[in-house]
Amino acid sequence: MENQFFIDSEFLSEEALKKKHQVETDPSCRTNHMEYMPDMEQIDSDICSNVMEHMNSYDYSVYTAADVKAALAHDKCSIEDFKALLSPAAKPFLEQMANKARLETSKHFGNTVYLFTPLYIANYCENYCVYCGFNCYNHIRRMKLDAEQIEHEMKVIAESGMEEILILTGESRAKSDVKYIGEACKLARKYFRMVGLEVYPMNTEDYKYLHECGADYVTVFQETYDNVKYEQLHLLGHKRIWPYRFDAQERALKAGMRGVACSALLGLSDFRKDALASALHVYYLQRKYPHAEMSLSCPRLRPIINNDKINPLDVHETELCQILCAYRIFLPYVGITVSSRESAEFRNGIVKICATKISAGVSTGIGDHESKYSGKDSDNNQGDEQFEIDDSRSLDKMYSDMSGEGLQPVLNDYLYV
Repeated sequence: MENQFFIDSEFLSEEALKKKHQVETDPSCRTNHMEYMPDMEQIDSDICSNVMEHMNSYDYSVYTAADVKAALAHDKCSIEDFKALLSPAAKPFLEQMANKARLETSKHFGNTVYLFTPLYIANYCENYCVYCGFNCYNHIRRMKLDAEQIEHEMKVIAESGMEEILILTGESRAKSDVKYIGEACKLARKYFRMVGLEVYPMNTEDYKYLHECGADYVTVFQETYDNVKYEQLHLLGHKRIWPYRFDAQERALKAGMRGVACSALLGLSDFRKDALASALHVYYLQRKYPHAEMSLSCPRLRPIINNDKINPLDVHETELCQILCAYRIFLPYVGITVSSRESAEFRNGIVKICATKISAGVSTGIGDHESKYSGKDSDNNQGDEQFEIDDSRSLDKMYSDMSGEGLQPVLNDYLYV
């Protein structure tokens, strides 16, 4: 375990502190992260094995400048070409990659950029993921919005002009059960034309219920596709089960969701291998479910409450730009989201090259949209944030900035009939 991730434990009870110490220091106290728990649905799919075969055999040190030039010269980017574009050998060719990525983006998305906002409705969590601000051993203000509070937050957001919302919770089935999330989806459908979910992985029947309640798409971060590193970082809770998390997007698609998004949290493990696996996860899903909308996110680690030392290590903006350009060249039709973890300057630039979707008016706290949007003080009725954001621009400011860059901001392109 890397000390980078440890948090202050001074507020834990003696019993909790003992349990935390046990799972950190004694692997025998942890459940097998590759074995399903009794309530977890298993599906028959070869996507995971295909992705892991490529990732485990990926040696990016063998690629040369000639391999990168060949990849850029091809009209269609193969998996082998993609591996070359992710390699260190491609770094001197970043400008050429950006030009090719820009052409692909223009062909398939024009000059549009889609805007959405996240809404965290609860921050209770039953997992011990050592890098996350919501983890069950981090001493933060916990909060769960009731239906009236959820609707109030949604109304505030909708009045800003936003038409797409992403609903998030901490990963606690006890505090945020499927019915609770479903009621939030029903409320969201009153105010928004697009409703996304970023909650804990579920079985197919649960995803089917949430789709019936109004959810359109599901985002699940695998965090890292390196299952050895994953075991070291996810010490307790349902999230510890690596294969169940991996198959979440496919279960959501089987349940009728219109789209899914995949991602690794860059900086947790070898970022080149995680980037490869993330894109291949989408690649194989795309071929198995060609009717579905697919997208990729590219978050980097950010500081959290009680640990400001957390950072994305060797994933700098140059490396992130390389990954995003490679994503676009390899997967020309896939949406690419760049979150508010990144700076306004970086996001302004990357949407002109390869990204197609960005968040605006963002808060990762609970119940604070009114204070954020109107300046009204409500500090006594808020829950703490999951991580620090970098770009805090409002929807109006984001819309103005995108228009000023010659882009066409889009709030919605989907109509129910």
